[in-house]
Amino acid sequence: MLTIRDAVYDDLPGMLAIYNEAIRNLNATFDLEEKTLEERQQWFEAHGGRYPLIVAELNGEVAGYCCLSPFNPKPAYENTAELSVYISSNHRGNGIGTALMRDILQRAEQLHFHSLISIIAEGNTASVKLHEKFGFSCVGHLREVGWKFGRWHDIFYYQYMFKNQLQ
Repeated sequence: MLTIRDAVYDDLPGMLAIYNEAIRNLNATFDLEEKTLEERQQWFEAHGGRYPLIVAELNGEVAGYCCLSPFNPKPAYENTAELSVYISSNHRGNGIGTALMRDILQRAEQLHFHSLISIIAEGNTASVKLHEKFGFSCVGHLREVGWKFGRWHDIFYYQYMFKNQLQ
């Protein structure tokens, strides 16, 4: 049974494995070296409250995770967040991204965010489809900004705007 819930510290090894797998095999992150548990602990502790970190748990295993992070530290950006979602290679294509996205969008609306931004590298068609399914629009394209796997990669900015959010 799939459960979407707040991440807890005990989930960190599972999230770390998913992230390090992405570093090794995907252009979904432009980190080039695998992270240690200690490094990801700092990342974990930067979430919670206004910036939720959630996991998809399937049969006791972390199958994916999703979070909101500050888009920019300047105060005028406080109602915009960056959204990230990562799914274990063992569980892609099974609706886990959809479940995580649905939950994080509800949380973001309750937290009164006005806008969410996702940065998606070229070729990540599954992520593009997931974001477009929920109403994200491509609002920007930067060419050849990330060097990984021996070549340059473009990135695309996808944005979701909440309706009826007051200042």
